[in-house]
Amino acid sequence: MPRARYDEGWKEAIRSFFPQFMTFFFPEVAKHIDFSRGFEFLDKELSGISKKGLSRKRADTLVKVSLKDGGERWVLVHVEVQGYPQEEFSRRMFIYNYRIFDRYGKDVVSLAVLTDEDESFRPGAYRFSLGGFRLEMDYPVVKLLDYRSRWQELEASDNPFSVVVMSHLKSQETRGRMR
Repeated sequence: MPRARYDEGWKEAIRSFFPQFMTFFFPEVAKHIDFSRGFEFLDKELSGISKKGLSRKRADTLVKVSLKDGGERWVLVHVEVQGYPQEEFSRRMFIYNYRIFDRYGKDVVSLAVLTDEDESFRPGAYRFSLGGFRLEMDYPVVKLLDYRSRWQELEASDNPFSVVVMSHLKSQETRGRMR
């Protein structure tokens, strides 16, 4: 499938089933969100920060959510759709996070879904330190490969993202075998 259609497929699935996306992939974050108060996709705000030299090999979604404690947060969902690991991934996650904070003054919860096939590629933090200075940003990561061993759980789930994950895994499994 061409990358643009793949990106759009993820974006559409997230837009159509955002609460299910969050509860399926990021339940620890989802339990703080009050979905009954609605949520707002911030495409215009995201496009304002993404044009500055960052890779286009991803499907990003920025969503304003209400929290159960009455607060508000912005959630950046970064779906990495490139088929290979990239050393700069964590740095890009940090750059997106601080650009949104810098431009809009909003704290952002950054989340990543990785679709690559490299078992060893496991980012989840950006760190830099020198001479007593230290900067750290940890972020939750879901790796679709990890669901291979959870096939029965996926089949039993009524969450639409279980089907998305199964389709993705079957696609990876059968790639190159089509005639």
